[in-house]
Amino acid sequence: MARTSGPETRDKLIRAAEELFAAQGVDGAQLRDVTRLAGQANPSAVQYHFGSRAGLLDAVMAGRLARTEQVLVSLAYDTGAGVRELVAALVTAEASELRTERGRRCLRISAQLSHESGIRSRTPHPTLAGTAYWALIERLADRLAADGLPEPLLRERVDLALTVVGAALADRARQYLAEAEPLTDEPLFLADLVETTTALLRAARPRRDGNTGHHPERTSP
Repeated sequence: MARTSGPETRDKLIRAAEELFAAQGVDGAQLRDVTRLAGQANPSAVQYHFGSRAGLLDAVMAGRLARTEQVLVSLAYDTGAGVRELVAALVTAEASELRTERGRRCLRISAQLSHESGIRSRTPHPTLAGTAYWALIERLADRLAADGLPEPLLRERVDLALTVVGAALADRARQYLAEAEPLTDEPLFLADLVETTTALLRAARPRRDGNTGHHPERTSP
């Protein structure tokens, strides 16, 4: 058997992880199966090249981010872009992963990590620091703040919006991988995702009277 170089082995492990993490879950997939699928005889190959499961997952997400970054930096939205324009840029960049089988798998993986962006603390995950993706998220949060949304609430909303976008695209990716017929064509699906996510972010500020759909028991006059 021909020996492979370190970078080649890393790439094989990353691609194997993409396949298994997407199919079995980030926590469900076994590292020994990743090693086996990558054709590596050394059972400690993941630890050797990435240090841990978390290191391997970061490598998978770094590759996925690099691809969406290329799309984001090419999008021409001006400094005065509103919430809808920023959401459209986010969806466009994320949806670019639907074009390839590898990207579809990565969408299924990243949906499992939607709450790890760092938006709740306004401190980016290390893989997002200094990226166009994080800059877009910050601009989105700042735009909501300018509209008068309190900081804690806007952080939760942006985090929820990222979860909605991630889950919707992951489900679309799942359908493509399974060769299932989606309910809508892709342009309509993406346009609706932009409008739905924008509506979520621009929803009216809730009242402080605890009116969340729970109604206290009424008493008879």
